[in-house]
Amino acid sequence: MTLLRRAARLLSTLLLGLAALALLSVTVGPRLLHYRTATMLTASMAPGIRPGDVIVDTPLALTDVRVGQVLTYHIPVDDHRVVSHRVIQVQRPGPGIVNIRTQGDANTAADPWTATLSGGTVWQVRAVVPKAGTAIRALRIPWVHTLLTGAVPALVLCWLLLGIWRPAKPTQPAETAQPAQEAQPAQPAQEATPAT
Repeated sequence: MTLLRRAARLLSTLLLGLAALALLSVTVGPRLLHYRTATMLTASMAPGIRPGDVIVDTPLALTDVRVGQVLTYHIPVDDHRVVSHRVIQVQRPGPGIVNIRTQGDANTAADPWTATLSGGTVWQVRAVVPKAGTAIRALRIPWVHTLLTGAVPALVLCWLLLGIWRPAKPTQPAETAQPAQEAQPAQPAQEATPAT
């Protein structure tokens, strides 16, 4: 095997391993390690979190919510979308209830709502993976989604079918056989003489 083929095989194995690790980190990891990931779609938290960055959230007890933390929560108005913004004000009107006001770092004004958090926990942004969500954002583009869900599987199917129906490669000629030993001429059978 040539050096180039070995390098290509090593690179493809490495890329496959990294892809499997990435898949595990967003599918199995959150269930076992109690975190979740999300892709930032807007620039409201720039420059710390930019569009296309992936944020890693972990649970935070409501009693530990403080000003300055970046929390991920459903907004209480309109479509109830999920946002990740910095807490600028905290109020505790009763046990187990926390009201927060938030603002995106890049925004000039506070968010126009007060969010009420209840239950035991809220999600806090703990880490940012720059540009890791760029591919996820690209998948939201209609033509990319169509290409990956229709055209790519069709091409893979065609490639597999061609592999089945392709004529077999010609085989190498068999090596010439060793010459057989020359047969010895048969000895004439002796006639048996009857005993008298």
